[in-house]
Formats: sequence, C-alpha cells, structure tokens
Amino acid sequence: MEIFWKDRRVKSKEMTETAIEKTKKRYYFVDALRGLALINMVLYHFSYDVFVIYGQNPDWLGSTAAFLWQQGICWSFILISGFSWRFGAVNSLKRGLFLNGLGLLITAVTWLVIPDEVIFFGILNFIGCGVLLTIPFSKLGEKIPTLLGAGVCLILFALTYHIQNGYLQIGGEILRLPDRLYSGIFTILGFPGPGFYSSDYFPVLPWIFLYWTGWFLYPVLMKSKGIRSLLSVRIPLLSVIGRKTIWVYVLHQPILMGICILLSSFFL
Repeated sequence: MEIFWKDRRVKSKEMTETAIEKTKKRYYFVDALRGLALINMVLYHFSYDVFVIYGQNPDWLGSTAAFLWQQGICWSFILISGFSWRFGAVNSLKRGLFLNGLGLLITAVTWLVIPDEVIFFGILNFIGCGVLLTIPFSKLGEKIPTLLGAGVCLILFALTYHIQNGYLQIGGEILRLPDRLYSGIFTILGFPGPGFYSSDYFPVLPWIFLYWTGWFLYPVLMKSKGIRSLLSVRIPLLSVIGRKTIWVYVLHQPILMGICILLSSFFL
C-alpha cells in the first residue's frame, strides 16, 4: 500500500512538473505561423490599397486568387487564435476587453479618416469576442471529447459560413433565413442589416466555430511529444513578428497608406 501511494505521489509530481513546464514554455513555431499569416495580411492589404482604393485594378478583389488568399489568411489567424487561447487563459477577460477596445478604436479612426473604408466589427473585435466567449464555453468544452468537438465545430462553421448572405447551406441544399433577422440589430452576430458595409467584417457567426475548432485541436495536438518539440522550434524572423501581432495589425495600414500616398505622387 505504501509503495502504491508513493508511486501515485511520484506520478502526481511528474504530472505537475510537466504542466508547469508546458505553462512556462513558449511555442515559437506557433508565433512563426502567426508571423507568416501577418506578412501575408500586410501584402494582401497593400495589394488592396493599390488595386482597389487607388483604382489600379478594381476587379482584383473579385478574383478567385484574391478570395482564396484572403480566406487563407483569415482561417490561419482564427484557428491559431483559438488554439492559443489556453496560453493566456488566466488573463482572458483582460485580453478580450483590450482587443475589443482596440477594435472600437479602429472603427472610430476609419469612420473619421476614411469613411468609405470604415471597419465595423473587424478581426480584432471578433478575436476579442472569441476570447471572452471561450471563458464560459471552456467549462462545457472540457467535458466534450476533443476530436468530436473539433469535428462538430467544423461542420457548424461550414453550415453557417453563408449566414451573412441570408442562408445556411447543408450540402447542396440552401435554407433561407427569415428577413427579420437582418434588421441590423444582430449585425455583430452575423445578420447585417440592409445597406451595411464594412471593409473588414468578422461576425460571431460563422467564425466562432472555426475559433473553437482551434481550441479543441490544442489538446489533440499537444498530446504528442513530437508535435510539442516541433512547436518549440524557433524561426527567428517569423517568430519575432508573430509575437507583435496586435501592433503590426494596428500600425500596418496607416504605414501602407503612407507608402501609397508617396507612390501615387510618382506612379499611381
């Protein structure tokens, strides 16, 4: 009996030390993936500024290549954000409110400076809400098998992907939603009102399901020692950029617009 309890104490201590090690350890490869998404975002927005705002090729925005590029960036950001939620779980309330505050500031600035390109409920507001909504959701989510949870969330994401366009898609079937949902009251949920426009719009639906897919994938992937070792790999430039996500997002567009103003004097 004494040996049994001693063994349990040893295992308990080992598990505690492992948990502490994981908490303290930074997974630089996650930063690198975020950094890669950031670089793509900056390049995409520069292309948008040149082709759309400065009118060099307005049809570019409607091209398949531009759409896939934009969606790849969005999916990457949101999946990584959901996956990383546990890294800052202790400060989730503070972080969520901070991100929402920055999002509202961007809304105010774009509305005053470039009203034609105003951002209402953009990616920062969404991620801020995702962080906050995951606080209560995590208590329920911990009781759901991780692969099941990730699969269900991915299906719900696909099901609600077109919700802002007024319908759900189930396979090849389209289910139209009531017009009264689109009065404007539920815009942040994914039901924009008539005439609504935002140059960067990420409502709660469908994107929260992609965020939670990332949240469910964390315990699935982190069970593997090999994956944890991979995620610890540092990619110098990308890892550094990925750690400055918020400030790159906030500052890159004014800098890009400044570059475009200079270029427009000579070329655009």
